[in-house]
Amino acid sequence: MSSEKTTDEKSIETVGTKPEVAKKEIIPVIEPKFEKSLAEKVVSKFGTIVTIGFIKPNRIRINTKKENILDVATFIRDELNFDHAESVTGVDYPKSKEIEVVYHLGSYTEPQLAKQVLTLATRIPREDIPNPGKDSTRMPSLRDVFYSVEFHERECFEMLGVYFEGHPDNRRLLLPEDWADIPPFRKDFNIKGR
Repeated sequence: MSSEKTTDEKSIETVGTKPEVAKKEIIPVIEPKFEKSLAEKVVSKFGTIVTIGFIKPNRIRINTKKENILDVATFIRDELNFDHAESVTGVDYPKSKEIEVVYHLGSYTEPQLAKQVLTLATRIPREDIPNPGKDSTRMPSLRDVFYSVEFHERECFEMLGVYFEGHPDNRRLLLPEDWADIPPFRKDFNIKGR
C-alpha cells in the first residue's frame, strides 16, 4: 500500500483542527497633507461649530449645523477658493427623524483644487407627515453663496421635502405642481400600483 494519502484522507485529517490565521499588519492611516491643511483652516476658523467627517486624497467632509451652514459655506468659497457646487443631494434618516443635506463643492478657478471635492453636510428635522415650506424641514439656501445650487436645491425640495429659505424659486422642478403624495426620495414613499 502506498504511503501517499488520497484527497479524501487529507480532508478527513483536517476536520476539527483550527486553521492558521494570518496576522494582519495594522497600517496607520496617514491623512493627505494638502487636504488636512484645508480642513484645519476650517476648524481653526469655526472651532466646535464644525466637525471633520473624513480627510482622504482629494476628498474632505465637513459637517455643521444648519444655523451655521451659510457662514461655513461663505468661508469655504472666499478663503479656500471652492467656487461652485457640483451637486446637492440628501439622505433620509426616518428612525432618527432627520434629513441630511449634502453639498459637493469644487473649484474651476484654482488649479490645485481641480481634483478636490469638499463635502459640506448638515442635518435638519424630518417631519413624518411632510408639508414642504410649512414644516420644520427647512434650512438656509446656499444659492447666494454658490449660484450653481439653484436647480439642485429645487430638486432636493421636491424629492425630499426640504424647504430652502431664501431660495428665489422654491417650486417643483420634476414633479407636477399638484403633487399630493410624500416626497419620492423619502424612505417611506411607496410606488402605487406595483
